[in-house]
Amino acid sequence: MPLTDFQRRVLAVLAPGRDAAGYLAGGAALHFSPNSARYSHDLDFFHDSSERVATAFAKDGKVLEEAGFVLELVFSQPGFIRAIVSRDDAATQIDWAHDSAWRFMPLVRDELGGFLLHPVDLAANKALALAGRDEARDFVDILYIHKHILRLGPLVWAAVGKDPGFSPESLLEQMKRSGRFRPEDFARLDLARPFDLQEARPRWRAALAEAEAFVGHRPAEEVGCLYYSSERSRFEEPSPGLDLESQGLVTHFGRPGGVLPRATDSQPAEEE
Repeated sequence: MPLTDFQRRVLAVLAPGRDAAGYLAGGAALHFSPNSARYSHDLDFFHDSSERVATAFAKDGKVLEEAGFVLELVFSQPGFIRAIVSRDDAATQIDWAHDSAWRFMPLVRDELGGFLLHPVDLAANKALALAGRDEARDFVDILYIHKHILRLGPLVWAAVGKDPGFSPESLLEQMKRSGRFRPEDFARLDLARPFDLQEARPRWRAALAEAEAFVGHRPAEEVGCLYYSSERSRFEEPSPGLDLESQGLVTHFGRPGGVLPRATDSQPAEEE
């Protein structure tokens, strides 16, 4: 899996003492999968309050130092702390940050990583990040998400549930401005495999066109939701012109802490 050996060693030290009050997110969590597109240069731990950020940093720092790692504090303010963790000739950056507890799914428990943000929540965060900044790593990630986690249309539709400042249409408009990159922008990334920009651009245009069509046919009362198939145990893209029930799909909205999908409209959702 695209974690560096050093990042794996750091996680192995931290995971046993971590609980659901702090979880791994960002690029490292997104690229836990063996078929991921790139390595992340840092580890991002999110917490639902500024106080917990400070507490987690103090606790994790002590654990790492007792295990022989060196911590160099880079930046610290309420709700965000950054440090470089090193040992011998290897190092990685770690961020401890405050983030909203609102999410679609409960956290995922992993033996190595401890608690991780669920892939659909990682995907929603990445969609919002892509709309707010223009970085080559986000472009690589969104194409990976579109292929392996959730199609761009239902992703954009759901992501605005996390940030009501966007509508699906405005989020798509912001995303359309991405992708103006040069090959050297990707040469600076630590990629698991070569990235073909000429091949990626038409895939991105096709994904945007597909997403625009999807957003155009969904009813307004469903905005901000995912669509879940209990039969196939996955989130899917509903087909236009067919009701959700005939497709075996139910709407799934987020909430603080996340919630497991319901099997049918009549069955209440299970809480974390």
